[in-house]
Amino acid sequence: MNKDKYFILDFDSTFTKVEALDELGEISLQHEHNKAEILQEIKNLTNSAMNGNSSFYEGLTKRLHLLKANKAHLQELIAILQQKVSDSIQRNKAFFEEYADNVLIVSSGFKEFIVPIVLPFGIKEENVHANTFKFDKQGNIIGFDEENVLCRDKGKIKLLDKLGLSGDVYVLGDGYTDYEIKEAGLANKFYAFTENVARDNVVEKAEHFAPTLDEFLYQNNLPMAISYPKNRIKVLLLENIHPNAVELFTKEGYQIETAAGALNEQELCEQIKNVSILGIRSKTQVTAKVLQHANRLMSIGAFCIGTNQIDLDACLKAGITVFNAPFSNTRSVVELALGEIIMLSRRIFDKSIKMHQGVWDKSATGSTEVRDKKLGIVGYGNIGAQLSVLAEAMGMQVYYYDVVEKLQLGNARKCESLQELLQIADFVTLHVDGSKRNTNIFGKAEFDAMKPGAIFLNLSRGHVVEIAALVEALQSGKLGGAAVDVFPHEPATNDEPFINELRNLPNVILTPHIGGSTTEAQENIARFVPSRIMQYINTGNTYQSVNFPNIQLPELKDAHRLIHIHANVPGVLASINNALAKNEVNILGQYLKTNEQIGYVITDIDKAYDKQVIDELRKVPQTIKFRILY
Repeated sequence: MNKDKYFILDFDSTFTKVEALDELGEISLQHEHNKAEILQEIKNLTNSAMNGNSSFYEGLTKRLHLLKANKAHLQELIAILQQKVSDSIQRNKAFFEEYADNVLIVSSGFKEFIVPIVLPFGIKEENVHANTFKFDKQGNIIGFDEENVLCRDKGKIKLLDKLGLSGDVYVLGDGYTDYEIKEAGLANKFYAFTENVARDNVVEKAEHFAPTLDEFLYQNNLPMAISYPKNRIKVLLLENIHPNAVELFTKEGYQIETAAGALNEQELCEQIKNVSILGIRSKTQVTAKVLQHANRLMSIGAFCIGTNQIDLDACLKAGITVFNAPFSNTRSVVELALGEIIMLSRRIFDKSIKMHQGVWDKSATGSTEVRDKKLGIVGYGNIGAQLSVLAEAMGMQVYYYDVVEKLQLGNARKCESLQELLQIADFVTLHVDGSKRNTNIFGKAEFDAMKPGAIFLNLSRGHVVEIAALVEALQSGKLGGAAVDVFPHEPATNDEPFINELRNLPNVILTPHIGGSTTEAQENIARFVPSRIMQYINTGNTYQSVNFPNIQLPELKDAHRLIHIHANVPGVLASINNALAKNEVNILGQYLKTNEQIGYVITDIDKAYDKQVIDELRKVPQTIKFRILY
């Protein structure tokens, strides 16, 4: 270990996520009627001092007077601060233990609550430099040791000058007083720590930035808990993905870029550079050409059910995982289908248009109940099965057809062929996947086979239906109505016009691909997809990936986890293990899954290993991607 490097860390809003005196005020002032006003005044004094806009000594004196705190409050404060240690500090405990002699906490806070928080991280008590309280006989905090230079303006400068550290000094903090150490020439580098708070005047002056401790350790080639700082992972979210996803990715520490609409192929080729995670919905096409420009892409999230807009085969060959949301918007689609079945059977849509035009058409002609009618579901997956249950609860008789054997729910009856279903059903609704094999599976022959006056719904994918054949069936009177939510060609943004032959036909409900567009569905999707992607990034788990072999493992403590993606050919696993054996690396656990094209290996190894083994694993023949998780 290099003994001539010293690491100076601030405590408030750096080692912990909060300002300790602000938290102490929440405790000591809990019974004060004007608590909120006093706390705001304390925070204003804190911020003013941290931004370098006021006398630190005067501000500290005023804050302690306002706090009205007692020694008894400190244990409660310590318990709170233990839960408020910064995330990147917590996961890098090993760094503090290894560099215990060289890490110094230099704070204008107080030893009474700082020492109990930092000691469990291996930081030595003698390396904690901070103020100390003065108490009266009743244990009330009445002031601080005024002989301590840290209670004074420029106190950190005076302390560092007194310490006279011989070697390189690195300062990590969020306040102006931390920057002043570098400004005074007492530190080689100052890093503005912005994980918890970013103070404008500090950020403006700083030459170096540490959004997390991981970034600081990465820049200085120091041991870190994860292989790559999360703040360097760039996420591109397109097509108005719900803000919950942005919030989750931001909380994880990633860089986020968003766009309201879809991007065309050329635009995406330009935007995908340096992107690690791509989030899309149904309109953005992720082609092989796009992937050729994706130099850092690790994972794609389809914030919807379908993934036919993504070249899954090309993703697999490039070692890029793809996740979707197979269940999150199921209920929303089902409810829309049920609503449209009722609306079409009652011809509500046409009646409503006439009413808006001032026409009173009170008539029961062509209006029927859905009870006792036969519903034919084509595609008995998550949506089809749930629709089956709810439709049956409304008194409908349910029939279904699927190319894959499925367990029917309730009293639903399986049809042996599509033709059988079409001849039976009063309503036919499509809920098939968007794979190429389903292109134009519904055309003239299928519409001709349906019962006269039957109603047709497509809430699956636009390319599965021949629109011209549907138009002909509606115009000829073969069908009694239709509801269509998806189309072969859809506008990329809301500013583009919708052009389709189905417009202005009677008893036809057209919706702009909103089957899953409810608040609940979008919130569910925005939680589900990021959680799957972050699980993959953090642990290597590929559970519920649509293109990768599925592996789900718990995180292993005191170990390194290696991820190896390779072409599925004989001998690769042997080459991996030979490299580990040659370098005397002990394997704690190893898990391999394959599909027709790739092999995916997760290997957990002992903490201690020769870095040469990493280079050798990268050079194993047929390697697609290799990375160290932690």
